[in-house]
Amino acid sequence: MGKKVKAIVLTGNGVNCEMEMAHACRLAGADTVDIVYTGELLAGGKKLDDYHFLNLPGGFLDGDDLGSAKAGANRFLHGRVREKEERLFDQLLRFIGEGKLVLGVCNGCQLMVKLGLLPAFDGNYGRQEATLTVNDSGRFEDRWVYLRVNPRSPCVFTRGVDRLYLPVRHGEGKFVPMDEAVLDRLEKNGHIVVQYSDRNCREAVMDYPANPNGAIRAIAGICDETGRLFGLMPHPEAFLHYTNHPRWTREALPEEGMGLALFRNAVEFIRGKNG
Repeated sequence: MGKKVKAIVLTGNGVNCEMEMAHACRLAGADTVDIVYTGELLAGGKKLDDYHFLNLPGGFLDGDDLGSAKAGANRFLHGRVREKEERLFDQLLRFIGEGKLVLGVCNGCQLMVKLGLLPAFDGNYGRQEATLTVNDSGRFEDRWVYLRVNPRSPCVFTRGVDRLYLPVRHGEGKFVPMDEAVLDRLEKNGHIVVQYSDRNCREAVMDYPANPNGAIRAIAGICDETGRLFGLMPHPEAFLHYTNHPRWTREALPEEGMGLALFRNAVEFIRGKNG
């Protein structure tokens, strides 16, 4: 058996899905799961260096001022850890450089994209090359969606997973790359991990409501080239048990919800790497 897996779930400043994400990490087998306020990192009371798996949950980070997660991204980029000559972003880059895992869901995905952690071509973390903007419907979308998983993706989290059914809850989930060159690289290199799809999870779709926000190429989640950093708009932590499913009283479902597989893959990867 490998070494113990320590997961950190960031909260504060409007995040509101931290409890579910921490529960997912525990169910997946993480030995330590700490819910930590971003302010604790800035104050130096907690350090990313002490963990293996960083979880960035959904919510309404800073009230979505300046656009979803933009103010939060600035906190990482410019906030300095007390009594240390380093930005919080420097600590984050060190965490990534040590081969650790980062999962961002919904607001956490927006944060990763606006921090330039995704897609981070050629390991160039910190350069924003895409955004997540207002849904084509012009309103907040709260619905369940089918997701097609790309078998060519290097994503650690989706190993052995070919389809997902998860809820979305967002007002700014439309994925838009900076230009066609970025989109081409995303497709060519397998950075596109999950796409909104038909109910058979075979074809990516652009039609509403299957594609709830009008995302380009139906992109619902992307990873970096290592597959260790993954951000997606749908909520895997919201489907951990069959009773989370909207039709659980009418369908014969396995006890374990589809979302748990992503967290279990993360924990198993870390444990194997540490063993």
